[in-house]
Amino acid sequence: MKPIGKNSEENTESAPVKTIEETNEVVDFTGVETEEFYEDVDFDTFSKSDFRVVKVTDCQEVPKSNKLLKFTLDDGTDTPRTILSGIKKHYNPEELIGKNLVAIVNLPPRSMMGEESQGMILSAVHNQNGEEKLNVLMVGNNIPAGAKLY
Repeated sequence: MKPIGKNSEENTESAPVKTIEETNEVVDFTGVETEEFYEDVDFDTFSKSDFRVVKVTDCQEVPKSNKLLKFTLDDGTDTPRTILSGIKKHYNPEELIGKNLVAIVNLPPRSMMGEESQGMILSAVHNQNGEEKLNVLMVGNNIPAGAKLY
């Protein structure tokens, strides 16, 4: 394998490259149920949603809430963004700090448990063998906060 870089002679040693087959884990989807699809939305309506990469700078449990986590996010602007998300039973706050997530940032602010939420963090949800599973959409740290998704 030929080394990759500005000058291939600079990279005489490189880490082994893994193929997709070597890095993908096998996931058993037995017993998985997903929600029904909603009615069609026209493209103009969909395109009004502003999807952005946001970096989690802080994440805390919301006092007196069984569901909510409070995120402080870098959305690529000079002003931190706060989003509350009902994912507390799926994630510990500490494991999300420093991660890049996907959020809709142009929803009207919404008050939850006395806090204002300024958007929505996107997650994938399904049921497996009667248990709800949730995965927050995360992207690589090579994508800057504020990057728009199309």
